[in-house]
Amino acid sequence: MTTKYIQSSIGKRKTAKARLNLKKGDGNIVINGRSLDSYLIRPTSRVLIMQPFELTNNVGKFDVNINVDGGGLSGQAGAIRHAIARALSKLDEANHKILKKAGLLTRDARKKERKLPGQPGARKRFQFSKR
Repeated sequence: MTTKYIQSSIGKRKTAKARLNLKKGDGNIVINGRSLDSYLIRPTSRVLIMQPFELTNNVGKFDVNINVDGGGLSGQAGAIRHAIARALSKLDEANHKILKKAGLLTRDARKKERKLPGQPGARKRFQFSKR
């Protein structure tokens, strides 16, 4: 028996990328083959992921299968939230307006600044000596 996914989307944050498939169900969230609680240890990350569902009153209405890679757990949680928001936005125009107003459809483009050659870090400089 094949499962029929009704929506798929991609979300990004820092260096993390999340691909998800959304289907009608009873609210099961599977991340890289593991449950939400076993994959994301921090409660703040779990709250972050549930934000799009809570704003659009869709908690427990969809099963979500997520593949995420790159970055750390915080960046991955942000990428998952972005992907969920994009998928819910594609489903219904009313969801799009709610999620856009909450700022969940905007990709958070902040990344780590690269280290510059000849310097100890991205912003740090060697001590200045006048003489």
